[in-house]
Amino acid sequence: MNIYNLISFAGMFVLMGVAWLISSHKKQMNWRVIFWGTFIQLLFAAFIFVAPAGMKAFLFINDVVIKILDSASAGTQFVFGRLALPPGATNADGETSLGFILAFQALPSIVFFSALMSILYFCGIMQFIIRGFAWVFTKLMRVSGAESLCAASNIFVGVESALVIRPHLRNMTQSELCTVLTAGMATIASNVLVFYVFCLKDVFPNIAGHLVSASILSAPASLVMSKIMLPEMGHPETLGETVKPYYEKESSLFEAIINGANAGMKLIFGIVALLLAVLGLVALVNLFFNWTGGKVNLVTGWGIDWSLKGLLGYLFYPFTLVLGVAPSDAGIISGIIGERTVVTEVASYKDLATALAKGLIHDPRSALIATYALCGFAHVASLAIFVGGTSALVPERSRDIAGVGVRALIAATLACLMTACVAGVFPMNETILLGNIR
Repeated sequence: MNIYNLISFAGMFVLMGVAWLISSHKKQMNWRVIFWGTFIQLLFAAFIFVAPAGMKAFLFINDVVIKILDSASAGTQFVFGRLALPPGATNADGETSLGFILAFQALPSIVFFSALMSILYFCGIMQFIIRGFAWVFTKLMRVSGAESLCAASNIFVGVESALVIRPHLRNMTQSELCTVLTAGMATIASNVLVFYVFCLKDVFPNIAGHLVSASILSAPASLVMSKIMLPEMGHPETLGETVKPYYEKESSLFEAIINGANAGMKLIFGIVALLLAVLGLVALVNLFFNWTGGKVNLVTGWGIDWSLKGLLGYLFYPFTLVLGVAPSDAGIISGIIGERTVVTEVASYKDLATALAKGLIHDPRSALIATYALCGFAHVASLAIFVGGTSALVPERSRDIAGVGVRALIAATLACLMTACVAGVFPMNETILLGNIR
């Protein structure tokens, strides 16, 4: 263990300290949540990164996801032909790739994975796994069964996670509602995870295993940060109870596949709409900031980067150092982590892939930490989606849900950073860390 591993370990507690400073009730800390939430993360990370059995499981999961992704490309190439070929690939007709095209190569994988997840739900496999995670969270952390179930389901799904606890939303406390939003924004859905794998697998071969472990680690991290930011002041009706997932089962397997594929298409349109709108607005804001900042730099002689990414990079620079990132990489990593707040994790992962491909990141460990820090929907656009989606299920609680939204976004951001710290604590086997990263 070197100095940067120790910094990552200390960073976990620094981030919890930041959450405590802006907590609504600083004297009402649930130490059981904090202890067990932190312990579960460290225990899981130690198993994956240190134990031989865990390393084998990590690499097995990574290979499974990659093979599933390769299977997804069959339908994509049939529909889009040459446009769907990844860079450097050649199809059966001898046609070569036209280069990386986001819309025709990465995004369609979401449809396949959404259909696959729908099949797993129809067969009852996902409910069994989710209930297992929820039972652990409920019994060890002594939080309500409903919020534990929601946090557990967020390991695998996105805004749909609120559906599994739909009957309980109406009577949830403010703290529980904050946890529901925090867990949603601190994690990523499995169908989107496969999209990030596609974007990064060429420059980071073991990315699939890391993203799966990041999604699991972020669930207890979200409970810790949410309960620090907005401690429980009421009495949840499902406190300490095991709650079954609410699920409206399709009438047939084929219907499940159709519904899953349609849900995937809706998600793609949502992602594309967000990218078109948000990246365009960011470019417009950058025009104003760069023009104004250029004048300031000219008068003062400063060399400040006035772009939105540059300003957010300055804001997140101290946090990036706290994660255990080497100072030589902290500048570029802080910009990538910071921009996620406004341009979504999709653009940030693309920028990370570009930085890796160009050799701008010198230490592979820095790229690894950034990968874990970005693994979440913790951005402004997602806040609107989760608040709106959850409010639609219980309109009578809209004011309460909106009231905890910003606090939940901050808690989710800190949870993602905490996950990155946990990943940085352990000296990793070269095979897991590098995987021929370039």
